[in-house]
Amino acid sequence: MKVIRTYGRSAKEAETLLRQIEDRSSTATSRLEPAVKRMIAAVRRKGDAALRQYAQRLDSLAPNAALLVSDGEMAAAWDQIPMDLRKSMQVAAANIRRFAQWQMPKEWTRKLPGVRLGQRCLPLASVGCYVPGGRYPLPSTLLMTVIPAQAAGVERIVVVSPRPARETLAAAHLAGVKEFYRIGGAQAVAALAYGTANIPRVDKIVGPGNRYVTTAKKLVAFDCGIDMLAGPTEIVVASEDGNPQWIAADLVAQAEHDPEALAVLVTSNAELAKATVTEAQKQSTSNTIARQVLAGNCFVFITRNAKETESVTNRLAAEHLTIDNDKDLIWVRHAGSIFVGTQTPQTMGDYVSGPNHVLPTGRLARVRGGLSVYDFLRLVTTQEYTLAGLAQHGAHAARLATAEGLVGHAASVRIRESVRSIVGVNLPGGAR
Repeated sequence: MKVIRTYGRSAKEAETLLRQIEDRSSTATSRLEPAVKRMIAAVRRKGDAALRQYAQRLDSLAPNAALLVSDGEMAAAWDQIPMDLRKSMQVAAANIRRFAQWQMPKEWTRKLPGVRLGQRCLPLASVGCYVPGGRYPLPSTLLMTVIPAQAAGVERIVVVSPRPARETLAAAHLAGVKEFYRIGGAQAVAALAYGTANIPRVDKIVGPGNRYVTTAKKLVAFDCGIDMLAGPTEIVVASEDGNPQWIAADLVAQAEHDPEALAVLVTSNAELAKATVTEAQKQSTSNTIARQVLAGNCFVFITRNAKETESVTNRLAAEHLTIDNDKDLIWVRHAGSIFVGTQTPQTMGDYVSGPNHVLPTGRLARVRGGLSVYDFLRLVTTQEYTLAGLAQHGAHAARLATAEGLVGHAASVRIRESVRSIVGVNLPGGAR
C-alpha cells in the first residue's frame, strides 16, 4: 500500500498519482481497442460460428454444447444448490425488486388553459444482461441486472455469461430468465449489439465485465444502447475517525474482485492511515488477489485537513464510497453508491440491501449513478393543444420559427390558427 501526503514535499508526487488514477480507465480501454474491434468484426461477419469458436477457445465450451441454456438446466441448478443459499438468493431478489419498484418514476399529466402536457414511462423492448463468469460465479449480478429490467416491464431479457456456474444458473431460474446463452467477452457484446442468426439483437446492454467487455461496450455504444463502462472494481473510504479494522476489511473485500481493482483511503488522520495499513496487510494474508491489489493498486492519501479529504474524494469519483456519517452526505458530489458509516459493510450493497451493485467506474460517477430501473425505461413526453391554447401560445412559436428561418414551422401553426375564423367547422377531437 502506497502512503503519500498531498501536501509538503510529496505534494507534486501526490498530484501525479491522482492524475494517473483519473486516467487509468481510458488508457486501458484504448490499448485493447484494436483486438476488440477484430473480435466484433468476426462476430458481425461469421455470426454464431464465430461465437462458438471464441467460446471453445477462450471459455472451454465443449464442441457439442449448445450456446442456449435450457430451462431444464436452470431448474436443475436451482434444485442442486443448498437450501440456505436458496433462501439468501430469495431475500436478495425480493430486496432488489422492492428497491427497483420504489425507483419507478410516475406517469403524469398537467392541464393548463388550452394545453395538456405529460410524461409516459415506456419500457425498452429488449435488453442484454452481461454476467461475468470468469474468476468468480456472480449470481448476484444476474439478479441485479435482470430484476430491475423486469420491474421496468422489459419484455425480452437476454442473459449472457461465459462458463455459467451452477449458482448463476440457479439465480436465472429464480428470476424467471427465459433466454440465457453461455457466451462471454467482447464477442458476446457484439452478438447482443448486432445479432446473429440465432440471437436477435437487443436495444441495450447492461452489466459489468472485464476490460475486453468494457472496451466492446464502448465500441458498440453508437449502434446499441449501453448502461455505462463498469469495471474493474473501485473503493474509496473517506474517513477522519473510522475504525481501522472495518475500513481495512472493506478495502480487502473490494480488492479481491480483480487484480486490477483500485482501493483508496483518504484521510487527514495519519494515525488512522497507519493503523489501516497494518490491518489491511494482516487481513489479506491468505487472500492472494487482494494482496496483489494492496501491493500495486492501493493508495492512502494523507491530506492537510478534512476539507482537502472532501476535495480529493470528489475528484476520485469512486464506484463505492464509504463516509463516516450522514453529515458527510452534504459534501459528496461524485460517487456511484455511498455507504454511510464505517459500520456499514460495502458487501451489504453487493448482495442484499436492494440498491444496485452495477456501478460506474473510471470517474463516470461524475455523470451518472448506478444501474437502476431508469436504465430500462424511456421517459416519453406528450402534449395536446386546443385552438384556444394555440391562440395563446402559437404566435410565440411562429415568431421563433420565423427568426430561425424555418417558414414551414411557422406555417404549420398559422394554418391551424386560421381555422378559428371559420364558423361551424367540425374540429378534430372536438377542440375549439
